[in-house]
Amino acid sequence: MKKLFLIVIFPVLVYSQGSIAGKFSPDLNGWLANRSNTGFVKVWVDLVDKGENLSMLSNPESFLSKRSIERRALRGDAINETDLPLWRGYLQELEGSGIRIISKSKWFNSVTVNADRNMLIQLAEKNFVRKISPVAKGRTASKVYKEKDNSIVTGNSFIEATNALDYGESLAQLAPQQIPAAHNMGYDGSGIFICLMDAGFNNLAHEVYDSLRIVSTWDFVNNDPDVGDGGMGNGSHGTSTLSVIGGFKPGKLIGTAYRANYLLAKTENTDSETPAEEDFWIAAAEWADSIGVDITSTSLVYLDFDPPFTSYTWQDMNGNTARITKGADLAVAKGIVVFNSAGNNGFHATQNTLAAPADGDSVISIGSITAQGARSGFSSVGLTFDGRIKPDMMAVGSSVYAA
Repeated sequence: MKKLFLIVIFPVLVYSQGSIAGKFSPDLNGWLANRSNTGFVKVWVDLVDKGENLSMLSNPESFLSKRSIERRALRGDAINETDLPLWRGYLQELEGSGIRIISKSKWFNSVTVNADRNMLIQLAEKNFVRKISPVAKGRTASKVYKEKDNSIVTGNSFIEATNALDYGESLAQLAPQQIPAAHNMGYDGSGIFICLMDAGFNNLAHEVYDSLRIVSTWDFVNNDPDVGDGGMGNGSHGTSTLSVIGGFKPGKLIGTAYRANYLLAKTENTDSETPAEEDFWIAAAEWADSIGVDITSTSLVYLDFDPPFTSYTWQDMNGNTARITKGADLAVAKGIVVFNSAGNNGFHATQNTLAAPADGDSVISIGSITAQGARSGFSSVGLTFDGRIKPDMMAVGSSVYAA
């Protein structure tokens, strides 16, 4: 009966609206076919090209920072059409039609909008619209795990006897990666530009941040520069992750990359009633790229979605399905090193438990270990569906001493 229903309804949609049904993704065609679906749906609207902005390619200084251009030249990454801003003429026509643009992506040449049934048809009728698909609303765990006491274990072979810095209680989480040894050799974050994308950073007055070098901040959830609490989402998780990377308070806590320069992006809405969306992260990555960061670091992942849309599955963790994974790989193609947590979905004997964008073939995904070097019980595992080893690296993520 279900097959017959779909066969009957879909041709009616095509007949009544001409060829525009071909611009809707299968999920969205299904939503439209169900006449009980009323109200608004959030969608990605992919555009056909960059319009008259194509002529700007000969003048990259007009849309990229000097540092971003230099980074690409250093790594041999070409500046191309994906770097160009969206063509204003298309945006003006959308806004003139009464459609409010929520977010934009130059890499995907798309905008995100809220649309009802009539607006969707109106969008599809525009000749500069290529494809329309529903936005995936992802839920993600955003908490710091405390599995065991994090005191330094006597006889742990990871612990160095002599260090130039006093790490306090943070030594146990740094020793397995040989971070103190690297610091002893003179390596820290100096000269490196890092963007953290997280659930906000609500305690930047903490003592471990006294010497933190913040270049800029932006809240992509609420569209303002305040990355602390306020609006949708709170920032205790971002406060923690930033401290273990960029914090510096000898005798208490020293981060792996203290003395680096930082961009802070709030991309996760922790309010369970309004789940975060992949395009917040993509918008932050584009922002970070245009300013010229070297590295992005994210401890968020996306797998389970709200109804009526289908969640990603373990088979989708193939590096080419999730929009955020494609965005992360694009960031790497532009010369950025992308680090992302593997996920907190634990072990499964017959399948991966990864979550996007950790499945990206260019993403360096990080699993969690204890201070004793064993995999944390909550840490996600590979292989990817297409057989690649994941995670790529492991770092201490259990009982982490953090702000």
